[in-house]
Amino acid sequence: MRKLLLCACLALFVPSAAMAQPYPNKPIRVVVPSPPGGPPDLLIRMLTPKMSASLGQPLVVENRAGAGGIVGTAYTAKTPPDGYTWLVTTASHTNTPPFSKNVPFDPVKDFTHVTLIAQNFGQVLVVPPSLPVKNVRELIELAKKQPGKLNYGSAGIGTASHVPAEVMKAMSGTDIVGVQYKGVAEVMTDLMSGRIEMFFVGTQLAAQQVQAGKLRALALTGARRWKGLPDVATMEEQGFKGYNLINWFGLWLPAGAPPEIVARLHAETAKVLADPEIRAQFDAQGLEGVGMPPDEFAKFVAKEFAFMTDLAHKINAAPQ
Repeated sequence: MRKLLLCACLALFVPSAAMAQPYPNKPIRVVVPSPPGGPPDLLIRMLTPKMSASLGQPLVVENRAGAGGIVGTAYTAKTPPDGYTWLVTTASHTNTPPFSKNVPFDPVKDFTHVTLIAQNFGQVLVVPPSLPVKNVRELIELAKKQPGKLNYGSAGIGTASHVPAEVMKAMSGTDIVGVQYKGVAEVMTDLMSGRIEMFFVGTQLAAQQVQAGKLRALALTGARRWKGLPDVATMEEQGFKGYNLINWFGLWLPAGAPPEIVARLHAETAKVLADPEIRAQFDAQGLEGVGMPPDEFAKFVAKEFAFMTDLAHKINAAPQ
């Protein structure tokens, strides 16, 4: 009888002890709602070795691409808010919903906002060397001479390659056709083969192809020039007053995540971002580490969502 009672007590004790283990006590999934090799995928893979070591658990990157990030983002919103499923994505988190129909999540209300990881200097407007233009003014002139003939590539509605192009079209009054792809790699293939004429791409990838002579850079969408392409002027410098669109990268959990887990993840991310090795890697990629606190990040996301919703109305971009 005593042995039975002892076994029963031990059976009751083991689950309680397991539940009392500090977070994290098992592997963590990091959902990236875009294909492997894209900007958010490359960014989180730079961070995972050090974050995994610091947290004491593996971080398993899971690419769930589709619909400009909607598929993976919607999936993450429905997972348990226990800190074991993260979402790492770009500004498309707030950009895609205003430009898309029937998005099954609210970028503000359906997530716990952990931190703004990093931001870039904007996207680089690139064209094939065969296109007879050397700057944005010449590109606009060509587009107006051939309405509906030029095409720009996009990695999805609301992405950092879609929004800058639509804003440029609205500000210049040009008829340029958007062609949607599943990811950046596919766009670059068609761009360099001449099937499309332009693409707004991240700084590091743009620099590689421009320096190799495979593409020509016409402009940068941010407010400042980037040292990796110092001779490339901003859109504003080329006559687009107020044009300032950058891409940024954030970390979210599903809505309702425990505050202590959110605080822990923010602290771990900020610590890794301060690491000299990571800072050097980011610098080479044209990125600036941020590590914004959760409360500030929540306000930032809400502001960005409101801005993009208003922008979509102003440029008369019908949801697609």
